Amino acid sequence: MKNYLFLACAIICESIATSFLKASNGFTKPLQTIIFIIGISASFYLLTHAIKVIPIGIAYAIWSAVGIVIISLVGFFVYKEKLDLPAIIGILLIIIGVIVINVFSKTTGH
Repeated sequence: MKNYLFLACAIICESIATSFLKASNGFTKPLQTIIFIIGISASFYLLTHAIKVIPIGIAYAIWSAVGIVIISLVGFFVYKEKLDLPAIIGILLIIIGVIVINVFSKTTGH
């Protein structure tokens, strides 16, 4: 369970970092760039702890999928980016894929 907490924290850090990546405007804004570097570094550090028990492919699938959802929401609400129907369907398919992995796969380390 602790490893999934590491993974959740890694996802949060990565999502914050990615949000600030856009805000850094191509690394031209120092504060946003520093927040990005700290966030992405913390994310990978936490991910290394998660994958001590969780298989790397499973951890990365969860990390990617949840990150996509969070960043899509940040893009929509913070940056006023639109999601069209194919994008929404694609995101839903990614979520379904992660659910299938976690519910049915015997490689998840449960």
